[in-house]
Amino acid sequence: MPARLPSWAWVTGLTAGATAAVVVLAVQADRGPHPTAASVRPSASASAGAHGSDASKQKSKPKTSTVPAVPADSGMGRRVVYSLGQKRVWLVDASDKAGRSFTVWPGTVSPDPGTYTISKTLASTTGSDGVQIEHILYFAAKSGLSIAFSNAADGSSPAPAEGKQTSGIRMPKADGTALWTFGTEPNTKVTVVK
Repeated sequence: MPARLPSWAWVTGLTAGATAAVVVLAVQADRGPHPTAASVRPSASASAGAHGSDASKQKSKPKTSTVPAVPADSGMGRRVVYSLGQKRVWLVDASDKAGRSFTVWPGTVSPDPGTYTISKTLASTTGSDGVQIEHILYFAAKSGLSIAFSNAADGSSPAPAEGKQTSGIRMPKADGTALWTFGTEPNTKVTVVK
């Protein structure tokens, strides 16, 4: 009878494989078009950088990406941090370092500040606004609605339906994939700050 691998070896192998797949997808997504929300306008510097001048096209400096600082009042340890005011999410590892941060498009109903645990995950469904969504991570409830992170399956960022309560916190597709990989680990905490 062949020797069986311990369960931790399977989990480690699957986690490593999933992480590698997410990195490849994130790099590919970063090279493609990015969705934009109608209510979000790029800053002047972002617009200038997007269009650029002929001189900047000929001699461009390598881009260094900096992750904005994690809010000081967001706790410690491995967690997802969601800032209501900044409309931003951080994925923070066990050493309190944010490996990724991105802006989101919240629905009309927001969670109260506090600490939550991701309670349910769903690979895909139709959102309350009729949009096909994926990578759904539920973590709170308010006003009779379940609050969850997700991304539109087609990568779009539609504005919430007029006069309708929605509780989905949407993000670009690559960020949704990264959050899904990070958030589906058991007992992942979500800290919501103002």
